[in-house]
Amino acid sequence: MSAQLTVTRSGAGAPATTVQVAPGTTAAELFAEERDVVVARVNGELRDLAHPLADGDEVEGVLISSEDGLAVLRHSAAHVVAQAVQQHFPDARLGIGPPIRDGFYYDFDVERPFTPEDLKTLEKSVQRIVKEGQRFVRRVVTDDEAREELAGEPYKLELIGLKSSAGDASDAAEGAGVEVGAGELTIYDNVRRDGTVAWKDLCRGPHLPSTRLVGNGFSLLRSAAAYWRGSEKNPQLQRVYGTAWASKEDLKAYQERLAEAERRDHRRLGAELDLFSFPDEIGSGLVVFHPKGGVVKRVMEDYVRRRHVEEGFDYVGTPHIAKGGLFETSGHLPYYEDTMFPAMELENSKYYLKAMNCPMHNLIFRSRGRSYRELPLRFFEFGSVYRYEKSGVVHGLTRVRGLTQDDSHSYVTPEQAPGEIKHLLDFVLGLLRDFGLDDYYLELSTRGDSEKFIGSDEEWEKATAVLETAARETGLELVADPGGAAFYGPKISVQAKDAIGRTWQMSTIQYDFNQPARFGLEYTAADGSKQQPVMIHSAKFGSLERFFGVLTEHYAGAFPPWLAPVQVVGVPVADAHVDHLREVAAQLRSRGVRVEVDASDDRMPKKIRTWTKQKVPFLLIAGAEDVEAGAVSFRYRDGSQENGVPVADAVAKVVDAVERRVQV
Repeated sequence: MSAQLTVTRSGAGAPATTVQVAPGTTAAELFAEERDVVVARVNGELRDLAHPLADGDEVEGVLISSEDGLAVLRHSAAHVVAQAVQQHFPDARLGIGPPIRDGFYYDFDVERPFTPEDLKTLEKSVQRIVKEGQRFVRRVVTDDEAREELAGEPYKLELIGLKSSAGDASDAAEGAGVEVGAGELTIYDNVRRDGTVAWKDLCRGPHLPSTRLVGNGFSLLRSAAAYWRGSEKNPQLQRVYGTAWASKEDLKAYQERLAEAERRDHRRLGAELDLFSFPDEIGSGLVVFHPKGGVVKRVMEDYVRRRHVEEGFDYVGTPHIAKGGLFETSGHLPYYEDTMFPAMELENSKYYLKAMNCPMHNLIFRSRGRSYRELPLRFFEFGSVYRYEKSGVVHGLTRVRGLTQDDSHSYVTPEQAPGEIKHLLDFVLGLLRDFGLDDYYLELSTRGDSEKFIGSDEEWEKATAVLETAARETGLELVADPGGAAFYGPKISVQAKDAIGRTWQMSTIQYDFNQPARFGLEYTAADGSKQQPVMIHSAKFGSLERFFGVLTEHYAGAFPPWLAPVQVVGVPVADAHVDHLREVAAQLRSRGVRVEVDASDDRMPKKIRTWTKQKVPFLLIAGAEDVEAGAVSFRYRDGSQENGVPVADAVAKVVDAVERRVQV
């Protein structure tokens, strides 16, 4: 009789236990009694449940509802969709199909774009494949075997070539079929109950045991165009998006979140509320703010300008373009030229639209001698910058090509850096709270292995330690982001959740020891020596446009009174009551309130509907009784009403709500 194997078993919150199993036992057999376990983590690596265990393995069962379990579910769902596509479109050529947040996609080279009717047909085919209960079966193959089996799939052949040329799994093939770290290729077969192969794909896995699990909570969402491997130089493919969840209840909850997100979409609200637009005549990713949007933008700017002054910043201004040599010195051109607009040839020099403000602030610092007594020296401006975002990622206000940063740079001694970062974090978090964002965590982006990161290991370690200490002192959750730093230093970013639980990257604080050296910045220390300052970048809004978009969705367009474009509208019951409301409006206007009186020919109910749709915080209604009593009636956004409020009390009520920044 063969000797038993000893493995350590854990999962689903249960403590680790040592168990004896027979040779050849699979992870599926180890977790046979736990139906929600769909994949196993063996010695730290995710594996199919069909994976045979070895003596000494540490095996953790991964639930389908966990983050890793959902990723495997969604990747398996992508395979099923691809199988369905090739059933209906035999000439379709396969791209890649990775899981993404809340779902998955798969790219196809097809003769024509997919239609909504196509997606309905594909969804029915997916359900048939699900019911068949096909097994996902992993095979290790050589490069030549893979090429032979996938001879009709040019994009898969390209990925095999990438792997071969790299000698291992390259980043370019990530999620597309290469077994990362193992240097081997794997193909997954979808196997019917009779043992025949229904479909196959180059894939690193792991996958679900059966397609049946895909049907618990599956839906196709939409299709869109996408360039192969994200490059506009490559062919344009058709991307099918879908989602998959552990249960029908989870799917329904997700669909409700999608519907709510659609209702809150800032692009739709921007048009409905007449806030902003993106005229084709100007260009993709370039926004114009309409008068009402201009009010919100101005209020945001006034607030953050005042707060910077209160926090010890000096307001500066810099031009929109500069010679290329400036960005060579800063290090941006060598690393970020692809995201900058092309150069303009002027007077035998190359000029660039600026993509960042920091190089110009460095020139202001360097314009004269500086003493340690001046530090911290803090510069701030609303800097308009331009970034050549790819057309596929431009998205309303949240991803634009022309943006305004509330950009600031603090120049400090190394000893002052920890205190300055704490000061900036307090500033940032206070600002977010004032705008109604009070659910957030911090993310620490650190150096990766890429050649883009400049500076010594010692400098990076010191800078990272300073940021981490300041972040932990806030008491907020701190999440690691390895490799996510800028080329010149690590950063902290504030990840804020909106009203429906979505996370947005907002403010950033970056520690920079590189640019001061590249620009030769120095100050005279107390002992008379010349020393190099530390430069700390911070953007409180991040970009004004993106912050505006996030706030629009957070509030669903119903901005708090202090931000609302129109704060009060007077609605007369009849023409005879207009003058009374105009007198009330004059009192409000003298207190700085943005108020209008609707003296149009529309009937009162229509006026109320119109301004309610515009999400005005306060409607003040006046009829004969109100005029006689020197009063008005309040109507709020939720439809509730408060009648007979004396005018003086009404004015005080509105002013108080505006000044205290309360939501109504």
